[in-house]
Amino acid sequence: MSKVTPATRALTAAGVAFTVHSYDYDPDAESIGLQAASALGEDPARVLKTLMALVDGKPVCVIVPSDREVSMKKLAAAISGKSAQMMKPAEAERVTGFKVGGISPFGQRRPVKTVIDQSALAYDQVYVNGGQRGLQVRLNPSDVRDVLKAVAADVIA
Repeated sequence: MSKVTPATRALTAAGVAFTVHSYDYDPDAESIGLQAASALGEDPARVLKTLMALVDGKPVCVIVPSDREVSMKKLAAAISGKSAQMMKPAEAERVTGFKVGGISPFGQRRPVKTVIDQSALAYDQVYVNGGQRGLQVRLNPSDVRDVLKAVAADVIA
């Protein structure tokens, strides 16, 4: 497995301190994020999942703890939208350039509006997908917010 991906290149280019962590990806896991947290031996609240949604028809990246679900109503409100829905997996892959299970908020094909759940900012370090199945990057959640120019809001159900 390569530890250099569009996501790690984007973080390096942004001058962000991060570490790379590999784990055995289980394609049959009921929850990819929870499986990653378990494999890494980490609290699921610190292992963030990257989801792609549509708010008023426009792509939005949303980052939430792996043990929580996104409230579509809160997500739409966080960026002054009217309605939100999850993006279909094939569309998420096309928009981001990453395969489902390996979607990172960093290094996507083109930048999209990003929302990070504010609860993630309470930790000194969090894990975010590194742009490949079985690859996570650990970094400061404020760096996630700042590099992505993300909106921090309560978006969990």
